[in-house]
Amino acid sequence: MIQKPLLFTGNSNKALAGEVASRMESRLGSALVDKFKNDECRIEIRENVRGAEVFVMQSICKAPNGQTVNDSLMELLLMIDALNRASAYRITAVVPYYGYAKQDKKTKGREPISAKLVANLIESAGAKRLVTLDLHAAQIQGFFDIPVDNLEATPTLCSYLKQQGFTGNKIVVVSPDAGGVARAEKFAKRLNSTLAIVFKRRPEPDVSEVTEIVGDVDGKIAIVVDDMISTGGTLAKAAEALIKRGATKVYTCATHGIFAGDAARVLIDSPIEKVIVTNTLPNVEDTLGPKFKVLSIAQILADAIKRITANRSVSELFAKEEEDRPPPSLGPLLDLPEASLTPAS
Repeated sequence: MIQKPLLFTGNSNKALAGEVASRMESRLGSALVDKFKNDECRIEIRENVRGAEVFVMQSICKAPNGQTVNDSLMELLLMIDALNRASAYRITAVVPYYGYAKQDKKTKGREPISAKLVANLIESAGAKRLVTLDLHAAQIQGFFDIPVDNLEATPTLCSYLKQQGFTGNKIVVVSPDAGGVARAEKFAKRLNSTLAIVFKRRPEPDVSEVTEIVGDVDGKIAIVVDDMISTGGTLAKAAEALIKRGATKVYTCATHGIFAGDAARVLIDSPIEKVIVTNTLPNVEDTLGPKFKVLSIAQILADAIKRITANRSVSELFAKEEEDRPPPSLGPLLDLPEASLTPAS
């Protein structure tokens, strides 16, 4: 007989895991997640999991305690392996932030496809399903031969924006690049606003230059939407360009706040009014500063876990809010033919 689901976590984002367990009216499983004296990860499951439905939550990211991205990945893999060897019925890896996702294809010779390698490792460790949020590229789902639930933080972010009164014609949702148009369209539909697109080029990794803005931003509050904020340079430059084009204020939203290097300082010094992210990474508002807002996605994860356990549809969590919404307009400034704006499938 299958037991009630158990939720375990590593050290990368224990606060989020604890909140998810609370919203599931459950508890975190007992496990030792530490290091040996030689800095190798040490894992020990300290309760019976035989025949249990098990979820392992771990963001592949840096942690405040000095843990590296690689430490987080190894903790995830070793915990899955330990649970698999302990005869768990089914192990689902819950990875709120899927690290190594930026290298999802080869852009030049002799490069790895890191996102595919991480997928192979998670499967080889014994995971039978993956739950994640807003993958950097949707095709990463195809790197897995197990079911993947790519959840969306859009409802959480849009709910906050609506509470702040950011809806209708007074705002414009902005995609910071051509690749994020589909994501920005979802925001624009939910907020009943128009859409604009920033076109940029990258002369080198983590460096971007704005080349053009398509859409009407004059006299409007610009809401720039992205999947992740790494160095902050892209958003800072996009904000400067939008202000020059007549936007009255600029707000930014992203699911994953990585804030690598001096990113927080770059964003604080930029014309951006507010930076809104979720807690897929262990960010705390008090340490980031008053310009930052961190929203919890614990309820979405808890609902997804409950539905997976009950063999119910996960996509139903998002489907009902997408009904009967008209497509967003790019505004009157656009003279390009409609076909040229359709993102490549």
